[in-house]
Amino acid sequence: MNPCELTAAITTFANILSTDMSVDELNLWGSVFSQLGDTLTTIAAQISICNNSNNTPEP
Repeated sequence: MNPCELTAAITTFANILSTDMSVDELNLWGSVFSQLGDTLTTIAAQISICNNSNNTPEP
């Protein structure tokens, strides 16, 4: 899947989800998915740092 297809799929998913939600529910789920993205990014960064520190030769 290329980047354009991915963003189109995400937009479609958001539009489908939002059709039966109130504004309060939209705000809640927007916050939930934002936190999920931030947490996944934090986990990926920590894994990368740990992997790099394990491969760094000691002086």
